[in-house]
Amino acid sequence: MSDHIHHHEHDHDGHTSFVTHYSIKDYAIGFVLSLILTAIPFWLVMGHVLPPETTKYVIMGFAAVQFVVQMIYFLHMNSKSEGGWNMMALLLTVVLLVIVLAGSIWVMAHMNANMMPAMGGASDTTHGMHDMQ
Repeated sequence: MSDHIHHHEHDHDGHTSFVTHYSIKDYAIGFVLSLILTAIPFWLVMGHVLPPETTKYVIMGFAAVQFVVQMIYFLHMNSKSEGGWNMMALLLTVVLLVIVLAGSIWVMAHMNANMMPAMGGASDTTHGMHDMQ
């Protein structure tokens, strides 16, 4: 990313502040990366390129990468801004993203088996489902 950093001295405390200016080039790079990271999963689904099980995980991977790209190029989170606090916020966001994605995968993988177990079979009584007619 091509950041242009200007240093301004403050007269009252002697602190140095960093002002970062972003160019249209940075926004264009973020926009093109977002388009690519959207188009590839769309192509994977519409073209049936990978098996459905694999496609789910690949799409989630692309979603995570796109999230990070947007945080960097559009929200301008990097290690230089705000004295590094933005980077800490980015790391927390990545941790939460991993938790949400892992939880989503777990829920989707187990939802079918846990929502309607053995529908209409002899094992209905073992799951607490008695004649409800």
